[in-house]
Amino acid sequence: MPEPLGALAVGVGVNFAVVSQSAERIEVSLFDAGDREVARLALRRVGDVHCGFITGIGPGTRYGFRADGPYDPARGHWFDPSKLLVDPYATALDRPFVHRAELAAPRPAAIDTAAFVPKAIVAGSSADRAAPTGEPARNPGFTYEIAVKAFTRNHPAVPAPLRGTVAALAHPVVIEHLVALGVDTVELMPVAAWIDERHLQPLGLHNAWGYNPIVFMAPDPRLAPGGLGEVRATVTALHEAGIRVVLDAVYNHTGESDAEGPTLSLRGLDNALYYRHAENDPGLLVDDTGCGNTLATDRPAVAGLVLDAMRRWVASTGIDGFRLDLATVLGRTADGFRSDAPLLAAVGDDPVLSRLIMIAEPWDVGPGGYQLGNFPNSWA
Repeated sequence: MPEPLGALAVGVGVNFAVVSQSAERIEVSLFDAGDREVARLALRRVGDVHCGFITGIGPGTRYGFRADGPYDPARGHWFDPSKLLVDPYATALDRPFVHRAELAAPRPAAIDTAAFVPKAIVAGSSADRAAPTGEPARNPGFTYEIAVKAFTRNHPAVPAPLRGTVAALAHPVVIEHLVALGVDTVELMPVAAWIDERHLQPLGLHNAWGYNPIVFMAPDPRLAPGGLGEVRATVTALHEAGIRVVLDAVYNHTGESDAEGPTLSLRGLDNALYYRHAENDPGLLVDDTGCGNTLATDRPAVAGLVLDAMRRWVASTGIDGFRLDLATVLGRTADGFRSDAPLLAAVGDDPVLSRLIMIAEPWDVGPGGYQLGNFPNSWA
């Protein structure tokens, strides 16, 4: 079935669904616990959704997609079935992303990347959900920004296995510190799974803050090895101490970067659909973010992905809102920024998201990028 998107365990099997307008064929690759590919099954097409129900598998199954179609980067198409692609709707990964040159190899090189790519993990059909919370305050109050890894990495009172993780933020000594400071809201810097930029590896450096996501719904295993459940438990503990939680979310670009970047998910599924390109040059990525690419958030498939990611974090963890990185991108159309752009309007119309704290970083590096004061009145 074409809905819901992602992987859904139902009864005797799992339904897979993913959006691509230009792919000619999409397959699901299944992997065993030893990372060996054990099956490759084609999905059928229903409109722009490629979907299929596979029996005999269930929660815990490890998988990825492969997409075939035209390989013509000059026209915005990067299809390459040798590239294993992470489901953009994945809610759990078996390991973090690690940059490798093979991930950016051109199709003629025929390098299978399955060994280098995290596998998505099928969640249960009734995945744990956070208990509903009361109406959160529109004004976040005294907000404390936290880089999850750095905040407790060397904390002597936090058990060593927990240091640098989301779970550490629920430790009593950490909560006592936040309460003593009078914190109303903590803003967690990005926790969605990200990849290091390619220029960092030769320098022996890493992206410490996580503003380079590949998928939007799966916590990075380095920060939350317990997945969404770990985030949920920490949010609950902070709520019990009277502290709200806002998630710093990056929905303006992905870590696939520019044309020399890795193919890990959206680029391989349908580069021309998910990313914005120059009006008269379909092979030239628009870079309103300074990160190599810009998500085309005015298109229904992309806006839907962002909205579903936000809803997933709220439903699964109970967070109170979002700080939206380079939020001008979320209001961009092909003609520039609009305060009533499709994605911004959809957030305002959503019965859940419209009630939450929304903090906009009101700029990007594109034309007319500084938009302070032009976001919805209820946003901070």
